[in-house]
Amino acid sequence: QSIFQDIFKHQITELILENSDQGRGAISLEEYTENIYARILTFFENLTHLSIVKSSSISEYPPLSIWYLPSTFSSSILTKLNINVRRIHDCFHLLDGRLKQLKILIVEVGYIDNNLQIIHNTNELLNLKSFSLTCYYVTNVYDNQVIPLLRRMTHLEKLTLYIRIDDRSRFVDGTNLHKNILIHMPRLDTFTFYISTDIQFDDSVDHLSDNDIQQTFTNIGYHKIACSVNYYYRKYRAVCHVFSLPFTFNRLEKISNKFPNIIFNTVTYLLVGDIIPFKYEFFIRISKAFPSLKYFSIINITSPLLNFDSYTADNIDSCSSIQYLNLTSLTVNYVDNYYIEQFLLDRKTYAPHLTEIKVHFDRLQAVTENFTRDATRYNCRNIKRLIFEKTINYSKELYLYFPSLLD
Repeated sequence: QSIFQDIFKHQITELILENSDQGRGAISLEEYTENIYARILTFFENLTHLSIVKSSSISEYPPLSIWYLPSTFSSSILTKLNINVRRIHDCFHLLDGRLKQLKILIVEVGYIDNNLQIIHNTNELLNLKSFSLTCYYVTNVYDNQVIPLLRRMTHLEKLTLYIRIDDRSRFVDGTNLHKNILIHMPRLDTFTFYISTDIQFDDSVDHLSDNDIQQTFTNIGYHKIACSVNYYYRKYRAVCHVFSLPFTFNRLEKISNKFPNIIFNTVTYLLVGDIIPFKYEFFIRISKAFPSLKYFSIINITSPLLNFDSYTADNIDSCSSIQYLNLTSLTVNYVDNYYIEQFLLDRKTYAPHLTEIKVHFDRLQAVTENFTRDATRYNCRNIKRLIFEKTINYSKELYLYFPSLLD
């Protein structure tokens, strides 16, 4: 081996890698773990800090899976680890004693599920001072997977939690967090969180308001929080979003017409959805509340108009153009044509960096009048990528309408 390899092997103690590899590719998770993670963890003999970060807020590099690491993998000097893992059980394994000096653990978990066949270490994690858990996919095992894990962290001083919970009978509020988690962390100084809970309700369930939820946090001494409770009566479902202020995360999902009147400076990915139509004023609020927005997904099949076919948006000048100065990707697969038109009309939307649209072909064809409509042509000039629900052979008219398309 070269002299440089020897220097790197023994002298590097802190390593930060930006990973732009794709999560779903030709290489298997087993091969990736063996060829990348295992080599990093075994090659650098004096590594104390290891961070592998994503290249963007929506990228998903192949996660670490403990199953494919050597069974002898351990470290007696690693004190900080920032990494993506495949499942919550990989996180359990990282905390089973193989990283004895670990003080800071930052993990993004692919999904949180049950595996009753695995018995995990339940010892207290006395050295762990800071823990961050992020999971963007909904879980229905928060109570029997996440809570037991957090209860082991009795010496924790800093906790960051981003989690979306489904199929609970009650919202996760301040009372629940205090009873199940916070009371077991007497040294906790900083708690940063975003928690959404999706429940099914009936007429026998008390309908809690934003103030009701907020009061449960005030009761335990947390005053800098915001929340939004939304009831969908047609589906008998309700969603509660509650989070610490200032909001520090880069993703928000399932936001409806009703959301707190604050500025989300860090959010780059946003998904909004509702069974009530989104009016023009809603998008004005979105553009102001999310100034860093890059990836915008909309789900709403209900138009605010009585009849889209009789509506000529080209001729209505009463609404000023809405600016999305950082928007690069728009997903409008499950929407009424009204919303597609709103973003393609240059009189309605100014999005100079929009280069990608995910949309149903038939709807795009209808809104652009088979790729001939002048009023929507300008906002299509910079689109480099169209993602349809099925494979489409692009016509000459489509290429002319979207002159920047990449083959």
